[in-house]
Amino acid sequence: MSRQVQVTFDAHDPGALSCFWRDALGYVHPGPPGVELAEGDDPLVAWGEFLEGIGVPESERNARSAVEDPRGRGPRLFFQRVPEGKVAKNRVHLDVRAAPGLRGGERMAALEAECERLVGLGAARLRRHEPEPPMEEGFIVMADPEGNEFCLD
Repeated sequence: MSRQVQVTFDAHDPGALSCFWRDALGYVHPGPPGVELAEGDDPLVAWGEFLEGIGVPESERNARSAVEDPRGRGPRLFFQRVPEGKVAKNRVHLDVRAAPGLRGGERMAALEAECERLVGLGAARLRRHEPEPPMEEGFIVMADPEGNEFCLD
């Protein structure tokens, strides 16, 4: 029997970090439990209203957030507020598969284009690793707005 996977991020601002990853991956914010969203409704507005309605203090409404793959293929990403900052390199990181099937210059050009888009969303470019055939096809190491490393692969 297979299992579903959720990747959890510790964060200072779960809402903002979830918006970055939503836009980076083409994910969506799910609606609150039991709330039917109409076409065009903003799930984040619905969450605000839901949390207010059940009495969650405003100071706690950004304590967690989540995004999901609308096609149901990728893992759910969950973001939880923590008081401490990031102090070391991630022991686990995401590989964002931005150039599957591409090789050589075409692959690196696709990765560079995606890198530029993600920098525009708030990511930071850390370093580029050149292709080293036959085993390494090249990739770009980046960090999300809170410093979590990930690779464009």
